[in-house]
This record gives sequence, C-alpha cells and structure tokens, in this order.
Amino acid sequence: MLTVLRRGFLVLLALLPLFAAASSSPHQVVQQTTDSLLSDLKKNKAAYKSNPQAFYDALDRILGPVVDAEGISRSIMTVKYAHQATPDQMTRFQENFKRSLMQFYGNALLEYTNQDIRVLPSSVPVEGDRASVGMEVRDSYGTIYPVSYTMVKKDGQWVMRNVVLNGINIGKLFRDQFADSMKRNGQNLDKTIDGWADVVAKAKDSEEGQKAVGQ
Repeated sequence: MLTVLRRGFLVLLALLPLFAAASSSPHQVVQQTTDSLLSDLKKNKAAYKSNPQAFYDALDRILGPVVDAEGISRSIMTVKYAHQATPDQMTRFQENFKRSLMQFYGNALLEYTNQDIRVLPSSVPVEGDRASVGMEVRDSYGTIYPVSYTMVKKDGQWVMRNVVLNGINIGKLFRDQFADSMKRNGQNLDKTIDGWADVVAKAKDSEEGQKAVGQ
C-alpha cells in the first residue's frame, strides 16, 4: 500500500493549490498549480537533486500557505487528543507534520518524469465552502491512479484538507499512525509530537523495503 502511496505522491504535492486567490474555483486552482509547479521543477530539478534541502524549503514556501495545516493536524490528532493539546503542542505538531511531509514526499517528487496528469471536470456545481476535485494520473507504465482532493474555503482561499489516492484515505492513514504512536508512547503527547518525523521515516523505510522485495 505504501508503494502505491509514494508513487501517487510523485504528483500529489505538485497538484496542491498555489495561486488560490487568482482562481474562481478549486478546479482552476489545481490546474494552474499543476502547470506552475511542474514548470518550476523542470527548470530547477538538477539543482534540487544536488541540494534537496533547497527543494524542501521551496516546497514549504510554495505549498505551506495553501495547505490547511491546522485543520489537517487536528484531524490527525482527532478530537480526543486535540482537546488535550496546548497551543504550543499544536503548533509544534503542525510544524513537524509539514516538515516531515515536505521531506518525505519531496524526495518522491524529484523522481517525477512527465507522467500524464488530467484534472477531471466537475460533475456538480461548486457550492458552499467545501468541494471535491478529481484527477487521474497515468504513470510511465500506463497505470492510472485516481486522486480526489477535499478542498475547503478558508478565509476566502481554497486550501487542501484531505486526499484520497487510489482508494487510500491519506487523512485516515495519518490518524492511524498517530493513534498507534500514542499507544506505543504510553499516551504521552509530547513524545508523539516530537517523534512524528521518526514515524514518517519508518513508513518510508517500510515502503522502500517493500519495493526492494518486489524487484
């Protein structure tokens, strides 16, 4: 499952909204961002490969403001733990979550090799402050990965709240990882927050191992 997840994330970060304020719909946001970020990656890929940290920083600058880090973090923690968290703990978790996400999937995005991406037209009019944007990603082997974004309008801007990739609910995946980490840490919220990067790193190691076995 993690192998499919990582392959899909080759495009996942590239499809997050960048110029939300410049578009009138979440679908337009996604399309514009796809064109803009992939164009930048194409021009700077060699430099990013030799200096991955510069790429992580660039991703954070580009994507950080348009990812609903607060909403995602509270969703990952669930109401049970989010209500227990102090403002400082919540801020630390948001920062750790964003940093680990950029590093983990930034590495995958550097492997992007011109896969075909198609933003699907909306089947229903966008109403209210919540919308779903569908996509299809075709990899170099011809396999199609369906992607569905949950977009919410926050302070007048469309931002990403959750993603379902090839049937894998990313929000639920992270919630399960957080709950498992809390259990292993004896319900110690600080340990779980401070160790979140290790949780993501272990997921990456597990995925790499699965890939090696399959080769």
